[in-house]
Amino acid sequence: MTERLKLHNDGGRERDVAEAGQPGEDEFRVDIERIRFSPFFSRLAAVTQVIPQAGSGTVIHNRLTHSLKVSAVARSIAITLNNSDERTRSVLAELGGCDPVVVQAAAAAHDMGHPPFGHLGEKELDRVSRSVLRLPDGFEGNAQTFRILTALDSCDATARGLNLTRAVKAAVLKYPWARGDWTQHQRLSSAEMPRGVGDEVSQGAMKFSAYATETAEMHDALSVFPRMDRYQQTLECAVMDVADDIAYAVHDLDDFYRSNILQYTSVSAELGRWLSDCRELGRLHDTELDRRRPGHALESMWRHIQEKDPWIADEDAFRQSVQRVNRDLVEGLLAVPYDGGLEADRAVTAFTRRWIDRLKASIVVDARPHVRSGHVRLSDTAWHDVVVLKFVHSRFVLERSDLAVYQRGQTRIIASLVEGFHEWLRDPDEATTIPRRLLDSVEAATQEYQDLYDRDPSSLGEEGASAIVRLGRARAVVDYIASFTDAQAMSVNALITGSSEEPWEAGRGL
Repeated sequence: MTERLKLHNDGGRERDVAEAGQPGEDEFRVDIERIRFSPFFSRLAAVTQVIPQAGSGTVIHNRLTHSLKVSAVARSIAITLNNSDERTRSVLAELGGCDPVVVQAAAAAHDMGHPPFGHLGEKELDRVSRSVLRLPDGFEGNAQTFRILTALDSCDATARGLNLTRAVKAAVLKYPWARGDWTQHQRLSSAEMPRGVGDEVSQGAMKFSAYATETAEMHDALSVFPRMDRYQQTLECAVMDVADDIAYAVHDLDDFYRSNILQYTSVSAELGRWLSDCRELGRLHDTELDRRRPGHALESMWRHIQEKDPWIADEDAFRQSVQRVNRDLVEGLLAVPYDGGLEADRAVTAFTRRWIDRLKASIVVDARPHVRSGHVRLSDTAWHDVVVLKFVHSRFVLERSDLAVYQRGQTRIIASLVEGFHEWLRDPDEATTIPRRLLDSVEAATQEYQDLYDRDPSSLGEEGASAIVRLGRARAVVDYIASFTDAQAMSVNALITGSSEEPWEAGRGL
């Protein structure tokens, strides 16, 4: 046990560039402060979490407040694990340790790579970067986070990255593989591959944590955890991942309730009908399920869960979770509409605290986890609870037509920005007018692809060296747009399409 802890304390604390720290200063504490002082972290205050903040006042979480709450939940879990029984502590030590500060740092950083407009913006930026810019890696928020920490941000020690310790860099690798790592596993079903890989592996993994330009750094960070299986998160990353699930499942419900988006009648009808008719619904063919009818959407989701996660999905546990959520959320919280008063505030605060505490207390440590799980995970019961809570999010918030029409407009903004800046960079007559930050990004990204080609000429495919300039421009455009806030994306798009009425004011941030 002491040998394994020593590996974590030594190798995990190393930086790419050696630094002379202050006496008694903890390396991991330095990392978390660098992340918190990063402009990429501050930017999260103006990036959508789930639903837009416009006109909602202070009631809606943004990416920054979400990250802070994930950090608090993650730290609490790590401390609890380190104070648990001897068997658990032995497993933790064997696998590299679980430092609460490393966990906090990873949680603070985990959303830094998210582009404007939440997950929808991420999906659209990936689509256009692959189809328009022909970037094989496309875009992925987790990979962008790792790129920010290791390449785009800077510190006193180096102009390239924050020079974080290997343990902290490894702890943000939520999906510790590159996009193309799973293309040779096309015969496997999604239930046989890690969560996040997706179904269409012929096009690469859906979720991944490093682009080709940062893959070597990903492997270097993971190398100080030799007892960790390939494609498996470190303990500290697994704690961050669980905390993210908990915060998303519970804190976002707080938003939806305070904004009066979640309505008692519709949620009650869906969950209540499934509970009363689940046997009859279970006998229907997939083609007979009609999501417009109460109970059918929940039945459809349950079948999907059974297919994806047969290792843990249990019918009795799922039914009990639906009953629990129906009793506490629907018949408890939603039965009284939010009116902005003190009683309503106390009710939602009590609900949030009760569920957060319950889920934090439901953590399991597995020495040999399933491929779709991690060494640190929710108990079987709590896992089903989170599945049901996430269903409520998806069905009654993300699928709302008023939100969908707004998001469709946002996808057009992302596509317009990519096409606009891409064409601008290709116009030789306009080279001197391109924003300096974008030009600097092109130069840096092009050098990264040159270095990648020098290390491995096959890494750029059939195009070889001729692709270096094109890929550098493409990656720079993606980096540039991904760094915008929601408001910046909208104002810059107005500029680039010629529809802005305040060109001087809106163009200052370019």
